[in-house]
Amino acid sequence: MVRFLVGVAVGYVLGTRAGRERYEQLVRAYHRTVDHPAVQGAAGVAQAGVENVVGRIGGERRDGES
Repeated sequence: MVRFLVGVAVGYVLGTRAGRERYEQLVRAYHRTVDHPAVQGAAGVAQAGVENVVGRIGGERRDGES
């Protein structure tokens, strides 16, 4: 949610300063980057790592509870 709000704020500032055409160009570049297979792969690896850590932390909490 925070990332979304930051993105909206940055988009607003860039859009108002550079004009609508430049804003649209930046949005297209962002989408090309986010949709790139290498970026998607890296995001999947990062997400799996976070899920692994969260799972271990959750397991430790359950083991420690009486």
